Amino acid sequence: MKKPVLYYVYDPMCSWCWGYRSTWLTLQDKLKSVVNIQYRVGGLAADSDEAMPDEMQVFLQQTWHKISQQLGSQFNFDFWTHCQPRRSTYPACRAVLLAREYNLEQAMYLGIQQAYYLNAKNPSDIDTLVDIAASIGLDAEMFEQKMKSKALDQQLENEISAVRKMPIQGFPSLVLEVNDQLIAIPVDYKNGQTMLKLFPII
Repeated sequence: MKKPVLYYVYDPMCSWCWGYRSTWLTLQDKLKSVVNIQYRVGGLAADSDEAMPDEMQVFLQQTWHKISQQLGSQFNFDFWTHCQPRRSTYPACRAVLLAREYNLEQAMYLGIQQAYYLNAKNPSDIDTLVDIAASIGLDAEMFEQKMKSKALDQQLENEISAVRKMPIQGFPSLVLEVNDQLIAIPVDYKNGQTMLKLFPII
């Protein structure tokens, strides 16, 4: 029997994914021996050079407060005064796809989250992503060149298209593939242990 696949569907700049990080790592550790865990990016917001509208900035700051209160996640609100927010997560998505080629997807993912939520840096900016890439051991010049490639654009487009065919509801989402059947696993943000009971393979 083929080993089941658990897809973790995310966006590197999704604040709820940051809130879920600790619970997900616990769950991932318990499941890695019985499922093949694969990461997939869903693409939260397309490329844009425009400043984020004020109402969106207010909404996201409220969301950060909500996640912090409910899950205890840390956020650095200096981001909203030190950076020029843009509603654009595709650059960060390309960065993790590129890092995946070097088995560094999770390191890039964490680097983006820490830059954004803890260090008040903007992962919508290529300079921020290049710095993160260098910090995890990738060649900065190579990374910056590949970030501009048509092949990477196509890879992201293909992955987003595939993800949208899955039974997901936002990010993060968990989808279990067993015998070619895709099963949505409800996300419990606070307790990975209770989620284990939802897996038919355990």
